[in-house]
Amino acid sequence: MADIHVTLPDGSSRVLTEGATVADLAASIGAGLAKAAIAGKIDGVLVDVAAGLHEGARVEIITEKSPEALEIIRHSTSHLMAQAVKELFPAAKVTIGPAIESGFYYDFDVEQPFTPEDIERIEAKMAELAKADTKVERSVLTSAEAIKKFEEMGEPYKKELIEGIGAETVSIYTQGSFADLCRGPHVPSTGRIKAFKLLSIAGAYWRGDEKNRMLQRIYGTAFIDKKELEAYLHRLEEAKRRDHRKLGKELDLFSFSDEVGAGFAIWHPKGAMLRTVLEDFERREHLRRGYDIVVGPQILKTDLWQRSGHYENYRENMYFTEVDEQSFGVKPMNCLAHMMIYKSQLRSYRDLPLRYFELGTVHRHERAGVLHGLMRVRCFTQDDAHILCTPEQLDAEIKGVLTFVSDVMGIMGFEYEMELSTRPEKSIGDDASWELATNALTAALEDTGRPYEINEGDGAFYGPKIDIKLRDCLDRRWQCATIQCDFTLPERFDLHYIASDGEKKRPVMVHRVILGSIERFIGVLIEHYAGSFPLWLSPVQAVILTVTDSQISYGQQVLAELRAAGIRVQGDFRNEKLSFKIREAQLQKVPYMLVIGDKEVEQGTVTPRYRDGKNLVPMKCAEFVAFVEQECKLFK
Repeated sequence: MADIHVTLPDGSSRVLTEGATVADLAASIGAGLAKAAIAGKIDGVLVDVAAGLHEGARVEIITEKSPEALEIIRHSTSHLMAQAVKELFPAAKVTIGPAIESGFYYDFDVEQPFTPEDIERIEAKMAELAKADTKVERSVLTSAEAIKKFEEMGEPYKKELIEGIGAETVSIYTQGSFADLCRGPHVPSTGRIKAFKLLSIAGAYWRGDEKNRMLQRIYGTAFIDKKELEAYLHRLEEAKRRDHRKLGKELDLFSFSDEVGAGFAIWHPKGAMLRTVLEDFERREHLRRGYDIVVGPQILKTDLWQRSGHYENYRENMYFTEVDEQSFGVKPMNCLAHMMIYKSQLRSYRDLPLRYFELGTVHRHERAGVLHGLMRVRCFTQDDAHILCTPEQLDAEIKGVLTFVSDVMGIMGFEYEMELSTRPEKSIGDDASWELATNALTAALEDTGRPYEINEGDGAFYGPKIDIKLRDCLDRRWQCATIQCDFTLPERFDLHYIASDGEKKRPVMVHRVILGSIERFIGVLIEHYAGSFPLWLSPVQAVILTVTDSQISYGQQVLAELRAAGIRVQGDFRNEKLSFKIREAQLQKVPYMLVIGDKEVEQGTVTPRYRDGKNLVPMKCAEFVAFVEQECKLFK
């Protein structure tokens, strides 16, 4: 047989016999690599270790240390789960089971929903199948052959998938008695799957269509080793403890009601105070940076939404109403009113840049299935701003927003990552405008020196954007800030300014938010801090606790004095034991408890106690006010 030459990632080459596989290449390099190989990459395409090599191929051996390994392990684990389900529930019909960011899932058509006990049995069966170390084999069939095979197996969903693919051939993966339609690659045998856990059950419509049959979706996760799995499961437990929906109820911050409607948050006094503190901070920071505060109406004529392109490209997310036989759209964004403000008078280049800021409440129609506490609602407030500037000013304005984001995230205690999202398939504007906007964002990002990723095709319909994803204490990513560069809407709304040469020119518009949705950001804050907000953000900064009824009069005097000084304080003058009051205040995560007994009344002091149990020295009310102000001064 003839020899073939392949090239390795380091540039070196290997000579193998024609017909050699990725596994053969790994073995030729060393026994250790042959044992570690779980897949390969030929000319940049991921393949199984059994894949054949060709002359001149560039080949990489994928091991558990490779970046691609985890997704392969997870996808293979979804197949292992499907095999376990079929062995335990032979009547179950299999559909699809992809790897996802946090693990994997598989959807099954079953007569009876799975129970928690079923999940335990499935997981145990998976462990048994993994231990058997069954070989995973790939075969290629014509679509007709594959359809016949799955019809004989009684798997109608696979037949539908093959017909939808419309290819001449498809690949099938077989492990023991289980066969599945799949592109692959997969691990060479089930024994390579060592650390997994099934997490939850949910309903899911076939292909996401509510008109189709409801399926049972089993979610799970898998990792390279058990140590990583245990760390992830610990983070999951911590996430449950920090769940903003749970803490929102316990701390009496907000609620949702079926009587009101899904996706509409009701803010209770402490939650509304938290919002107010955050929004006041936002107003101060924007005014400090040269923004003008504006306010637009909640509904605008549908004609405007048609002109902007929202009606054509965003209509399914909007609500509409009629006033005096005229159609109006409830605003999902604030940009239209801001452009109307710009158009209200003639603008000179000397006036620019103009920065319009609005804490604007918007409404967006979200499907019921994606609503999730404060993280995904139908009514929310954005810290929205639109900067109108000359093309020459654009770079400085984008960098100014990036600095704004950096400053605010530093104050909040968040690290973050950045993505550049490019033109989507559904968009408006010409190619030249999109190129100018994308280049402007790219140049500003490059100048920051911070790393960023390219997110192809995920820009707004009117322009590319920089998305900022903050990382919380559990290393989860949350989309908050965004910077969108727009040459298109100024054209559609005939915005212009008089340039230095006396000619009319188009301004550029930068759409941007810093925190994004106030609701979502508060949800993130609740989970990040586990409800124990820093003093400056806490809706209640202190609670006064009297030991007996004899101190109530003095306690009320202290309450009035602290409130007059701007401290957010409450009084607990109930006839309860001090230890009970302290415990309740700790459960409410109040930063300071001010204990008042006979000694404090006699000396005209309070004794602060921090929520972690640490006691401070007795101090006068004025001293406590100064103490609080000092701790909060960075945020004033």
